Amino acid sequence: MRFSKNGRGMTTGYLTEKVITENRITRDFYTRDVLDVAPDLIGKNLVISLNESFARYTLTDVEAYRGHEDKACHASKGKTPRTSVMFGEGGHLYVYLVYGMYWMLNIVTAGEGNPQAVLIRGLAGISGPGRVTKKLSVDLSFYGEDLVTSGRIWLEDTGIVPAYKTGPRVGIDYAGEYWKSVPWRYYL
Repeated sequence: MRFSKNGRGMTTGYLTEKVITENRITRDFYTRDVLDVAPDLIGKNLVISLNESFARYTLTDVEAYRGHEDKACHASKGKTPRTSVMFGEGGHLYVYLVYGMYWMLNIVTAGEGNPQAVLIRGLAGISGPGRVTKKLSVDLSFYGEDLVTSGRIWLEDTGIVPAYKTGPRVGIDYAGEYWKSVPWRYYL
């Protein structure tokens, strides 16, 4: 079943027949510092191809991970085959598996050699990063996908700038007291 609230086929969280890409976010948005990008992601739409149609979901919960100095960031231990995409240009996806069963979806930010990323923790109606990727059928095949040019996943600006809250990141006790308490989680 297809819904259209605005006559252009755009409805958050529902499958749509028509693909509108005029509001696709460009590279310059992603190549900024993660602490600027992460809060600016709240209220943006993630668009993904599902079952030969497209679905739009509003981003509602994200966490910032900031390079070498951030002990909670995978890149803090240096470049590995797993983290290599984080050392590239912002706007690509960093996808990895945790606990052998949950894919985590991250958006790389900043410029080459400056490994930063934003973990997608929640979308409208979907809470938790593992639930997000399950709902979107995201797996390792999305690793390195370019949000600027991809035909199967991208972000769109909605023109809405919602008020958001900040707080500590979740599930990173291993990083130490300071890094687990920095308020780099942004959510509605």
